[in-house]
Amino acid sequence: MSGQRDGAAVRARAVAIIREGDRVLVERGHDPADGTRFYRAIGGHIEFGERAAQTVAREWKEEFGLTLRDVRPLGVLENLFTYAGRPGHEIVFAFEARVAEPHVYEAGEFEGIDPEGGRHQALWISIHDLSAGGIPLTPAGLLDLL
Repeated sequence: MSGQRDGAAVRARAVAIIREGDRVLVERGHDPADGTRFYRAIGGHIEFGERAAQTVAREWKEEFGLTLRDVRPLGVLENLFTYAGRPGHEIVFAFEARVAEPHVYEAGEFEGIDPEGGRHQALWISIHDLSAGGIPLTPAGLLDLL
């Protein structure tokens, strides 16, 4: 058996959670195939030769113009999911960090734009609300690491 199915491959990602008290900073998302809403940790795909901690710093800077500091590992997760009607499989390096720019901690939500022009909506949400069910946090298992 090859390591791929229908051209898909396991992807490596790195994400960072910014936590302040009982709240975390996440990105709002939805599945275009079925409209399912979710929250996800902010980050992206690890480029060849790049370390996971470098990936989260780059992604936060590219998408939101923010500088991460005090980046520390939380754990590694295996995430199997379906998005836009297609199965996905990724290994996710999860980090906790702080943001250098203090205004972020005052904002309820704010928008970022990635280099390709994609819009990203970040917002603070309480860990209690995430634990209560409702809208899920991805990748799966991240909430347990908090």
